Amino acid sequence: MAIKVIGAGWGRTGTESLKLALEQLGFDKCYHAYELISNPEQIIYWEQLQKGEKPDYETLFQGYRAAVDFPACYHYRELMKQYPDAKVILTTRSPSHWYDSAAKTIFMKPEPGKVRLLWFLSFFSKRLRYIYRITKNAESFLFGSVWKKNTGDKDAMIDFFNAWNEEVKQTVPAEKLLVYEVKQGWEPLCKFLNVPVPHTAFPKANEHGDFHKRLDKGIAKGKIEA
Repeated sequence: MAIKVIGAGWGRTGTESLKLALEQLGFDKCYHAYELISNPEQIIYWEQLQKGEKPDYETLFQGYRAAVDFPACYHYRELMKQYPDAKVILTTRSPSHWYDSAAKTIFMKPEPGKVRLLWFLSFFSKRLRYIYRITKNAESFLFGSVWKKNTGDKDAMIDFFNAWNEEVKQTVPAEKLLVYEVKQGWEPLCKFLNVPVPHTAFPKANEHGDFHKRLDKGIAKGKIEA
């Protein structure tokens, strides 16, 4: 089973709503950051991609037909090479609104006390060792290398967001790219994917108020509940 849709948009641009929409449209399952928390051993494949190596895509995406959100969005170029027939969706929104939402969610590092507890518990659980590894990877790669420790600087992060979106537009062939805001609903998405428009409301998920609650619950249980 090959990946048919690649999401190149950053978290807090409606990526979970897009995941649910794609699954409803038949692109089931859709990989999302929450899948990594549910299957933390998969961090090894994303670390390989970060180092410029080619992971075992067949194992990583077994049972998946789409991939959105981080870490997939950051590696959209590599995924395009691996899945040349896939279409790319760049979810976006007002840069200012994106930053305000991200500042309350994905830009918030785990509390040091929780990280220390996770480190201690990792000695007794293989799964928690991988989750601790994900936490340290995010600290060094995402917050350090990608965002360059600028998450507290709104202007710098808006510049990053705009530059990223422009890079995607310049990189992906126009016929394979949809620049999309989830508030646009089903019509442009279904037209782009050449599938019928459902008779149900477009899914809405992951309000910032419950982001960390759901993440903590997912880590504790080993899964993220939809």
